[in-house]
Amino acid sequence: MVTAVALLFHSMAAYALARLKFPGRDGIFVVIFSTLLITAPVILIPLFVVVRTLGMLDSYAALIIPPLFNAFGIFLLRQFYLGIPKELEEAAIVDDCGYWRAYWNIILPLSRPILSALSVFFFLANWNAFAWPPVVTSGADLTVIQVGIASFSTQYGANWNHVLAAAVVAVIPMLALFLVFQRRMVESIKTSGLK
Repeated sequence: MVTAVALLFHSMAAYALARLKFPGRDGIFVVIFSTLLITAPVILIPLFVVVRTLGMLDSYAALIIPPLFNAFGIFLLRQFYLGIPKELEEAAIVDDCGYWRAYWNIILPLSRPILSALSVFFFLANWNAFAWPPVVTSGADLTVIQVGIASFSTQYGANWNHVLAAAVVAVIPMLALFLVFQRRMVESIKTSGLK
């Protein structure tokens, strides 16, 4: 869920920052880009306070909404969109196509390789989330897989049979996702150096 929604929001934000001209566009990009300098432990407590104030503790919303916003995806997509020739979009606008339709029918289909690579990165980051989920959830029904694997270890020992079996099961979705998007990821790496 986080991966799909984040890709949609990040691609829209990157399109606006790369293609639309409005006052303060570069300043907004600098502010978004500067958030890459802030590490996750620094914002953990303020983010928890916000989630608690909004009443999202012990819910799926606490696991889904905060990880949606990530400057890395916006930055990467913006740089990719800057490499797409503007003539394609201008021709669509001349043919009575608005910005939304140009984004949906021209920019998104051209950005499949980079979206495939980002989907693997986002899914991997959220699948392996370990610090945030235990902070906002306490119920066993909302335990994510990495926290569940860590629960097999105690202070005095670990049940290694269960830990290794759970680790193998946890890797299967990532391998499947990588195999599905492998070709597109290689395409994005090949075309990233071309103009």
